[in-house]
Amino acid sequence: MIALILALLADPAPALAPVGVGRFAIYADVTSMEREGDIARMRELQVAETGFKVGDVVYVGGWSRWAFDCRAMTADRLDFASLRADETEGPATPDPAPAYPAAPGGDAAELLAAACAPNKPAETLTLDEAIRRGQAALAD
Repeated sequence: MIALILALLADPAPALAPVGVGRFAIYADVTSMEREGDIARMRELQVAETGFKVGDVVYVGGWSRWAFDCRAMTADRLDFASLRADETEGPATPDPAPAYPAAPGGDAAELLAAACAPNKPAETLTLDEAIRRGQAALAD
């Protein structure tokens, strides 16, 4: 019974929509998107290039939670949690920086556009698919 309750309380499997490729491949987690008035919240996956290591640990990227003001066009990254190659997450580290204007062409602006759009993105990927596609895009 306890296992069932814990499973129901866990984050649902992500449904990841491609947002952009720059230093990282960026994906919006459609299952996490919430909107209340002008404020949109969501989780984002950033995928690093294949073989990204810190010390002896291989990472595939990380997760961040964001809050966006859709009217003021500002972005606030709330935290970051690394994602190891074995899909171990975290821990999450809070990002105390204040909200800032989402500059056109930047990751924050692309995420804001996805979070504030009237409809959620239709094309989504699983975590494994997003990692494979993201790393392939970064290799090009």
